Amino acid sequence: MSEETPSAVGEGVTPGPSGRLLGLFDGHRLTPTQRRIAHCLVRNAADAPFLSSVEVAELAGVSQPSVTRFAVALGFDGYPALRRRLRELGPGDQVEPGVGQETAKDAVRNEQQQAVLAEIANLQHLAAVLADPEPVLQAARLLAASRPLPVLGLRAASAQAHGFAYFAAKVHPDVRLIDQGGSMALDQVEQAVQAGATALICFSLPRHPREVVDVLSAAKRAGLTVVTVAESVFAPVAELTDVMLPAAVGSSLVFDTACAPMMLGRVLLQAMCDELPESVARLEAFEQGAAARGLFVG
Repeated sequence: MSEETPSAVGEGVTPGPSGRLLGLFDGHRLTPTQRRIAHCLVRNAADAPFLSSVEVAELAGVSQPSVTRFAVALGFDGYPALRRRLRELGPGDQVEPGVGQETAKDAVRNEQQQAVLAEIANLQHLAAVLADPEPVLQAARLLAASRPLPVLGLRAASAQAHGFAYFAAKVHPDVRLIDQGGSMALDQVEQAVQAGATALICFSLPRHPREVVDVLSAAKRAGLTVVTVAESVFAPVAELTDVMLPAAVGSSLVFDTACAPMMLGRVLLQAMCDELPESVARLEAFEQGAAARGLFVG
């Protein structure tokens, strides 16, 4: 349901009602509650044009005002206007499959498949962006040179920050994870600067917490160079970022999916290894220690 999320309807096949509903929601960033309503309509695509807002609310397990807000989020004046649009879309014509042609049943994939295909599209888009490696290489040089290296990620982005910090610590001598906001985060930024930090990497994903803006503002005032992995170059943290590395976030499910930002983080780590002459020795020392302790079973 983001601009990078394509329809998964097969070529040469007229989309059924669920496929056209997904197209209607495409390009709109919806809240988790609104996505729940969208999924409910997709699951009940044949009946959706005839349901009242109260009936939709009951099916989705949300309030009736939430259904109205959902319609407004899609650009309609209210739910009646959305229902009229659903009726205009019609039930959809089916076609007889020919040789090598998908059946309509196969072409209109379910919402789980749609979500996976959308995430694959995000990764393909990232691969295209990485055709120009210079932004990643520039970021890697900045982060590798920073001692210590603060890694910021709050709320939804905390998992990305944790993963990056975990692996970065195997090749970088001083990695400091910042995964809690408020005054504690500001203290950590100040301590990192006092210890000699020159750059900070931030993972910031929708919905961008206000605390991330506060921490990045403090980092900029302290003179840190900010590298950010976000879903778009137009993310709310862009104006506080020196090097922006975009990676699309999937929004086809109730909760966002962030395979592309995770992959971009690993690509950045690879580039950092090339900038850290001691990285190979550090990795070998870790493997030797892990073997001696029997750390892994497989």
